[in-house]
Amino acid sequence: MAISMEQLEAFVTAADRGSFSAAGRVLRKAQSAVSTQVANLEEDLGLSLFSRVGRNPVLTPAGEQLLPEARLILDRREHLIGMAASFEAHVEKRLVVAIDELYPESALGELFADFASHFPHVELELLFPMMEDVSRLVLDGKADIGVMWRQEVLPTELGFHTIGWVPLALVCGKKHPLANAVVDWEDLKRHRQIMVTVRTEGTERHRLRVAAEVWWVESHWVILQILKQGIGWALVPVHILKNSPVTQDLATPALQFDEGMHPVALEAVWHKQRPAGPAARWLRDRIATTKIDAFTG
Repeated sequence: MAISMEQLEAFVTAADRGSFSAAGRVLRKAQSAVSTQVANLEEDLGLSLFSRVGRNPVLTPAGEQLLPEARLILDRREHLIGMAASFEAHVEKRLVVAIDELYPESALGELFADFASHFPHVELELLFPMMEDVSRLVLDGKADIGVMWRQEVLPTELGFHTIGWVPLALVCGKKHPLANAVVDWEDLKRHRQIMVTVRTEGTERHRLRVAAEVWWVESHWVILQILKQGIGWALVPVHILKNSPVTQDLATPALQFDEGMHPVALEAVWHKQRPAGPAARWLRDRIATTKIDAFTG
């Protein structure tokens, strides 16, 4: 049984367009050529795929069942051709991207949808570590690109590009002692602070520490759940605060010492000594040019 791609293409197109003549126009072939391809396919399969009793061909029960299989075969052919083209262009097979929670997740869907349209055959892994853990993954070769808050001291092996600023708001639960007060710096020192933490040893996690007593948590989303219970206060990205299901249970106290927003710089980072392929270069440029202000304001 010698079934050709041309036969399957004629079958699928005729089913989609409702006639052999319409399929011929799409495929740029004569109606007779399309009809012959379908007839040859039916002969090879030993089945009638179309009923030709009426003016236009209508799928038989066998044709209806085999149509999805024919589509799948044609789709896989296109996938094979696309993969071969990617190899020829030296596109990476796989990318790992490490993104800090500070980067607004609402921007990620559009970003990676665009990536998928440009590089449909690249396998992608997204990791969501915090702070210094991002740079460590890139430094160790476990991530190709990182997005993280700006470190005071960045390893010299890493290149970077500042991509924007994320405002942090001071937040506590509505029943917390700070909720209804005008807060000064000494007030913050006296109450428990809830802070994000990393898994590697380093100094970055202490940068925004104010209080003597601290709890360490690996997620801003979980921090908000803790704050809801009146356990402490925290500096939380505004976009996470706005999208949290417990926002209505939280307060942002008035501050004596500033306007209440603490912007943190976000940077894209990569290893200078590791070559980047077309997909990594495209993604790095796309991250660098994406305006995150619309997602964090």
